[in-house]
Amino acid sequence: MGKLYEVLTPALRAFLAEAPVFFVATAPLAADGRVNVSPKGGMDTLTVLDDTTVAYLDLIGSGAETIAHLRENRRITLMFCSFTARPKTLRLYGEGRCVFPGDPEWDALVGRFGSHPIPRSIVVVSLDRITDSCGFTVPEMALVRERDLQDKWGERKTPPQLESYMREKNSRSIDGLPARPHQESAPIT
Repeated sequence: MGKLYEVLTPALRAFLAEAPVFFVATAPLAADGRVNVSPKGGMDTLTVLDDTTVAYLDLIGSGAETIAHLRENRRITLMFCSFTARPKTLRLYGEGRCVFPGDPEWDALVGRFGSHPIPRSIVVVSLDRITDSCGFTVPEMALVRERDLQDKWGERKTPPQLESYMREKNSRSIDGLPARPHQESAPIT
């Protein structure tokens, strides 16, 4: 059944590299705040930085819950499920932080991911718990293809249109927490 790991072993790294989708969970500190779970896709949007650190490329989307929650409290869980014949669920718990375009780390990190026209941030997660479980109830499914709709949407937008969209949709979480710290100083280019 489930096992606790000290580090991301070679087998776990291989499992992460094959994951076509994963889920990110965060929550605000307020008791009445909403817990958020976001699906993340794109096999080229996740990277292992070292034995206890992962990062993913966060693309512009319709909300900014993860960014807002991380700015408030840094708590984050990433969950990966196997949809192949070998059932497995992997959870990575830790503290996350966002690296934004223009930040000193941006250039060193962004090259670790595939090319996407609308990167919003890179979420870096320092892991403090790595655990797997059986995944016996997760269905076996086949990947037909990755979707490129978000990239195509971004390619049709001008930098001012993207900035306007982000001001409208990505400035605050649904609970009112601030999300984008650089919205005035680092426009989309």
